[in-house]
Amino acid sequence: MNRFLAIDIGNTRLKWAMYDAPRRGAALLAQGAEFLEQIEQLADGPWSRLPAPGCMLGCAVASEITRRRVHEQIDQMLGWDFAPQWVVPSAREAGVTNGYDQPLRLGADRWVAMIGARQRILQRGGPRPLIVVMVGTAVTVDALDAEGRFLGGLILPGHGIMLRALETGTAGLHVPTGQVTPFPTNTSDALTSGGTYAIAGAVERMYQHLYLHCRMEPACIMAGGAGWKMVPSMTRPFELVDNLVFEGLVALAEQRFAPSGA
Repeated sequence: MNRFLAIDIGNTRLKWAMYDAPRRGAALLAQGAEFLEQIEQLADGPWSRLPAPGCMLGCAVASEITRRRVHEQIDQMLGWDFAPQWVVPSAREAGVTNGYDQPLRLGADRWVAMIGARQRILQRGGPRPLIVVMVGTAVTVDALDAEGRFLGGLILPGHGIMLRALETGTAGLHVPTGQVTPFPTNTSDALTSGGTYAIAGAVERMYQHLYLHCRMEPACIMAGGAGWKMVPSMTRPFELVDNLVFEGLVALAEQRFAPSGA
């Protein structure tokens, strides 16, 4: 069986999922996550209990050193017999056209997430414009037209970076545990609400740009570890997806690894 291992390396954690085949609709066999400091525990821990996969495709925003640490677990510790592959953004793949000025400089996580979101929309019906929001350490807000062309996107700080910047750059402010409210009346609520509404406002602005460009109501898909924080504050309908990067990796793996006609 050509089992498929998908790996998503972010700024703080490595997430992984194993499927029974490199194709959409494949059964999920196992999944998990480790902080980057604990990558060396994978081979002796959760991966030691997995059947050997036949192929692997990963998405990484972390350094080359981090990818090499993953390779060591796969090759030297486990002896799995395949060459790990990592996504590099290209001019076009899996129905998405890369409109970045320098396509290779687009973040791999953004590229894979857009592919996953595009596939999700197509599976549900006709093509339509799409906004893909990733809420993590940083926030990205990317726009695709109905033909799958990536038009461009925004990058802004995530909640944590915003609050830490205010704490270090402003006297008397500390990272809060406040609530998001329409009219904050204390500093903690003001900081938390300000960061949340900044992200929501960026999504709303991109929605307006995309609607004017395409003359069609865009769909909006949101993902990322902190996406749930945005749920009460969004002004447009959206879908919150837990494993959007994995969906994109599976779509790419189907093209790269699945036998023709499978």
